[in-house]
Amino acid sequence: MPADLAVIGLGHLGLPLAQAATAAGVQTVGYDIDPRAYAELAAGHTPVEGSLTASDVRRMLSGGFRPTTDPAELGRVRTAVICAPTPLGADRTLDLTAVGDAARALAARLRPHTTVLLESAVQPGTTESYVLPLLEEGSGLRAGRDFHLAYSPSRLDPGNRTHVYANTPKVIGGLTPACTESAAAFYGRLTDKVVRARGPREAEMTKVLETNFRHVNIALVNEMAVLCHDLGVDLWDVIRCAETKPFGFQPFRPGPGVGGHGVPVDPGCLPYNSRTPGHPLRMVSLAREINDRMPRYVIQRCATLLNEHGKSVRGARVLLLGITYKPDLADQEASPAREIATRLMDMGAQIGYHDPHVLDWRVRELPVPRADSLYEAASSADLTVLLQHHRTYDLQGLAVKAQLLLDTRGATPAGAAHRL
Repeated sequence: MPADLAVIGLGHLGLPLAQAATAAGVQTVGYDIDPRAYAELAAGHTPVEGSLTASDVRRMLSGGFRPTTDPAELGRVRTAVICAPTPLGADRTLDLTAVGDAARALAARLRPHTTVLLESAVQPGTTESYVLPLLEEGSGLRAGRDFHLAYSPSRLDPGNRTHVYANTPKVIGGLTPACTESAAAFYGRLTDKVVRARGPREAEMTKVLETNFRHVNIALVNEMAVLCHDLGVDLWDVIRCAETKPFGFQPFRPGPGVGGHGVPVDPGCLPYNSRTPGHPLRMVSLAREINDRMPRYVIQRCATLLNEHGKSVRGARVLLLGITYKPDLADQEASPAREIATRLMDMGAQIGYHDPHVLDWRVRELPVPRADSLYEAASSADLTVLLQHHRTYDLQGLAVKAQLLLDTRGATPAGAAHRL
């Protein structure tokens, strides 16, 4: 059966889009070259942690969603959305390999009047300078004349129950006004509000601004956390007071590091060519440096706390609570927990962990012991470190049971634990 939509790339971007489209009654096919992703989805399981639950996948399948590894399906749709991953490569730049593969697979089967959308996190200019030529060369069609092309940055917030796909405005930037309107017509079926950017570059830059806004402000409160601890000031109370200001302030909170799938501009320079010199985003580079420092600061606080209680890190039993990058999700992408565990192990500590969403955890390919009884483990550990605040944790009870509790999220009641 022909579908209205093909989602190319069934990962953290593609699956939620396919879910939203299926729920809106759009006949959707999901294409991925990874046979494991297809097999997992076809069996009613989720192939990636933290995006959808197994019950979500089963509802999608019963709603008509069809996963496939057959590229021929790409030539039978009116709209195709590229949601391929763009991880940081060894040179700290975005790796567009998967985006290129997706564009080539689509180009070989692209039909006139199809709307092609890119949602992958990319540097500004990628839609026009990289994806467009691949589509045109592979299809023999002209973008803006024979088919529509636009970029729309993903605004997913996994686990957010207030801002979901349907009520989060969708930014779109088309190659031509007609491309923009075609993209708007598609996304208008999935979300309440569509925001039109001037073009693909403005839409791409919107993602850069939104992501770096988060990193810069987290870096600010991370620096404030260190300063306030040194001065004996309760930062969490400072934030509580500051967020009562009804204008000119938005609260951010410190933590042990920054994780997730959002990629800031790295190493802080916008892409450029011979005609358009790039300009370094110095504040972003500094923010990245500050946020990357936080796991080491957590280790420093751990060592100090143990020392103040007559113990050294070497031989100490340290329990890490919450190893995912976000509360109440199983996703461990870029979580600072791994670096913190690695550094503690290097210092001779005996590491254990507890996370209600992660049943098996390995660091350096070695299994880390998982605590079966949380209270028992906390009472026997020399130091318990809260890295992620899952809602199932009774922090008041943990504070009573733990010999020493370091709270890196400011989630415990004031005075109940040592807070970052």
